[in-house]
Amino acid sequence: MEKSIAELRETFKTGGTKSISWRKSQLKALLQLINQNEDSIFKALDQDLGKSPVESYRDEVGVLKKSVTYTLSCLEKWVAPKKAEVPLLFFPAKAEVMPQPLGVVLIFSSWNFPFTLALDPLIGAISAGNTVLLKPSDLAPACMSFLVETIPKYLDNKAVKVLAGGADIGERLLQLKWDKIFFT
Repeated sequence: MEKSIAELRETFKTGGTKSISWRKSQLKALLQLINQNEDSIFKALDQDLGKSPVESYRDEVGVLKKSVTYTLSCLEKWVAPKKAEVPLLFFPAKAEVMPQPLGVVLIFSSWNFPFTLALDPLIGAISAGNTVLLKPSDLAPACMSFLVETIPKYLDNKAVKVLAGGADIGERLLQLKWDKIFFT
């Protein structure tokens, strides 16, 4: 576990996750993951939560597709520098606010919406240029297994890692230093 986190930190330090092209490629890969595995996602949600395909699409798959698509359409605007006001005393100076990634992000997802609450924060973290460790809920084991097995096939596994495990793993993760933690 510590080795994976160290690799995430090193990957972030290289600056590769800051480029808009990297962010877009990862978001497109995530959309491809969702599109190519829709039936497997439905099956996992049925096994863990008894959700029908209609409910699964409405609450999980459809939400994620829309989120990725929207993020891709807005990404360049979000990362662009924004003008900032400068006191008259400093005339003719100009200032900008430059959005910057935070670093290594830990995402704990919940059992009740195991894909949306795992992948929607992942979309945000990637679009901001961070590296991510995703810890899916062990209370939705089929969904957790799907994420553990599938995400490394689509996303940059030096920048996005998925860790399976129960509460003991979660407690160990919370003892470590993170630049941001997302939990619902």
